[in-house]
Amino acid sequence: MLRLAAFAVTSALAASAATAAGPLPPLAPLPPLSRLLAAPDRLTIAVSATGNPRANGEYLLECNPVGGNHPEAERACDRLDVLAKQDKDPFAPDAKRQICTMQDGGPATAHITGTWQGHKVDASFRRTNGCEIARWNNLEPVLPGGRS
Repeated sequence: MLRLAAFAVTSALAASAATAAGPLPPLAPLPPLSRLLAAPDRLTIAVSATGNPRANGEYLLECNPVGGNHPEAERACDRLDVLAKQDKDPFAPDAKRQICTMQDGGPATAHITGTWQGHKVDASFRRTNGCEIARWNNLEPVLPGGRS
């Protein structure tokens, strides 16, 4: 009986302290269930022939939380978040029937594999015409600046 009385007094004091401190702030909304159940964003990025030996190589990029050995991991994850909010798939290939400027952006190539937004990624990038250059530039800093 004494324990029950002590519990009641403690509960009443806690309730009055919470009321005196004011209402609790609202909780942040949870991400969609599909995002919670999806595999984490984890990409392997292989880059070559950029003209910059420090940019060439293979990198791991992890987002949410940011990790891996990508040289600009935080900025790269921020860029992918922006593209996700715009409902854009930066890894989709260019449309086959489109007119592209005939310009050479250099011999740089990149291959990205892994998982992004719960989808498997297997995409190749080059800089052989205006469309491919724009596609590459859209992913900077996930891909290094390809201006060689």
